[in-house]
Amino acid sequence: MKHETFAGLGVSEAVVNELARRGIDAPFAVQKLVIPDVLAGHDVLAQSPTGSGKTLAFGIPLVERLKDSDARPSALVLAPTRELALQIVEEVRPIAHARALGIAAVYGGAGIVKQARLAARAHILVATPGRLLDLIERKEVSLARIRMLVLDEADRMLDMGFRPVVERIVKMTARERQTMLFSATLEGEVGRIAKAFTSNPRRHEHAHPAERKGDVEHRFVAVSHEKKVARLVTELSDSERGLTLVFVRTKRGADRLVKRLASSSVQAVAMHGDKSQGQRERALANFEAGVVDTLVATDVAARGIDVAGITHVIQYDIPATREDYVHRIGRTARAGASGVGVTLVAHEQTHELAGMVGDLGLHRELELAGMSARPSHRGGSRPARASSPPARSNGAPGRQGRGSRAGGNRRGRASGRSR
Repeated sequence: MKHETFAGLGVSEAVVNELARRGIDAPFAVQKLVIPDVLAGHDVLAQSPTGSGKTLAFGIPLVERLKDSDARPSALVLAPTRELALQIVEEVRPIAHARALGIAAVYGGAGIVKQARLAARAHILVATPGRLLDLIERKEVSLARIRMLVLDEADRMLDMGFRPVVERIVKMTARERQTMLFSATLEGEVGRIAKAFTSNPRRHEHAHPAERKGDVEHRFVAVSHEKKVARLVTELSDSERGLTLVFVRTKRGADRLVKRLASSSVQAVAMHGDKSQGQRERALANFEAGVVDTLVATDVAARGIDVAGITHVIQYDIPATREDYVHRIGRTARAGASGVGVTLVAHEQTHELAGMVGDLGLHRELELAGMSARPSHRGGSRPARASSPPARSNGAPGRQGRGSRAGGNRRGRASGRSR
């Protein structure tokens, strides 16, 4: 069938050949949904999880609808974190170059003068909102000729408080523009800005098909504050684990935990907003390569991480909301692989945690940990919905064109694997 290939979706030979060179031959489901609509000139709203192939879903039609003679910049992609911005550029740059287009990322924590120079030469600008506004106010960048706009992970941008800045930026773009918005949800505040920013959009709600879903073993461990580090060391001593992402709530907590792990002969690296861009890039590169198999991160820093082979997610600090729980655990079990999600819960937090995740189908796991499940609508501005992931949680597929390095997983542990 014609939609089973990129050529069948209307993608040019130059881009098809570049994708094939990278081992990308068949479009993912979200790409089949979005690419034809964007090529036809429609605005698009897409509810799609991280790791679904959404970057190429907007990257391919951006490249196809621009010409090398167009204004620089003509297209703008807004992303919530610098890690995500850099990943988007890495993913889109080869196909952009195949059509003689420039692409650049601008983000905080790096030299603004060099970024301004690169932005001036780029047809496609990928930016975090704060740094882009800095460049605009310095008159280094103009958005007056932006005719294609992408808001990626719009829900997280709003969670991070970027709405006023995003609204200012969108007003600076051309009125007659094409807009694409990608988000884990299209409800609530995201739905309101989607309506304000788009015109007669085509709407797509994409979930991973069953054959691409991973299987996550959820475990909850009640532990006293003074024994949390020791318990974490025990979890990290599992010889069968692969790459492990450890979540903490604060930047200071991340650095402190890395030092405490080092004193127990466990090597880990921290990643958070106070690290320089170079430090963050090195930490992520070492983690992805397996040089260091434990990465301690805050929620914001981890948002842009899309690494194959994460077998374990350990929540050293419990999440702030139900949605954060889902986002965190979703970093494992990609591309149909298995994964383990462990949450360390201080005794006085058991009721809070049980209420937070009580509607996710994890009753057995909570009971095995001595916690009673109490359904709750806690989780920010969005109430829990019937479409919440069940106990056998579904991981997102890995980034397109990249192989999985998932290590072995310990299965069927007494703590309770979801069934």
